[in-house]
Amino acid sequence: MEIYKIQLIETVLVIIGYLIIYYINKGFVNNSLKQTHVNRGRRKMIIRAVHLLSLITAIVLLAAIWGVQQNDIAVFLGTILTVLGIAFFAQWSLLSNVTSSVLLFFNHPMKIGDTIKILDKEFPYEGEVSDLTYFFVHIRTIDKEVITIPNSLMLQKAILIVEQDHTSKPNQL
Repeated sequence: MEIYKIQLIETVLVIIGYLIIYYINKGFVNNSLKQTHVNRGRRKMIIRAVHLLSLITAIVLLAAIWGVQQNDIAVFLGTILTVLGIAFFAQWSLLSNVTSSVLLFFNHPMKIGDTIKILDKEFPYEGEVSDLTYFFVHIRTIDKEVITIPNSLMLQKAILIVEQDHTSKPNQL
């Protein structure tokens, strides 16, 4: 059998394996986190991180199948990291938003599903936190409008939690 046919078969196997692992991980991680009473927003972020790691693993396997040399990978990663470094240096807000998303995720009492009020004199907002991404917090207002606020700005503003989402917390006796 010719080498490129073997590589195609291996590529298809890696993609099928990735898809199988994707769905197994999604179910396993979600069920495991539900048992530990982690709320929905945090489960979503953890599942995204697990999927990112499995995607990186699949890409590395595909690169190995198609004979990409380690030196070529190192040059590619070095170039990507250099471009990202320049982009972060040129735009500090990107780096601060990613850092802020980690702080909001682990240390802030505001969670996905909570109704909050941003106490700002010029632009007061009130609504339900519908999503927390790496760069923005999405707030759905009473009028069904979605407001996106940079994570770094969320750390600078005073926030009043009007109503907490109690659906993912264990029942207390």
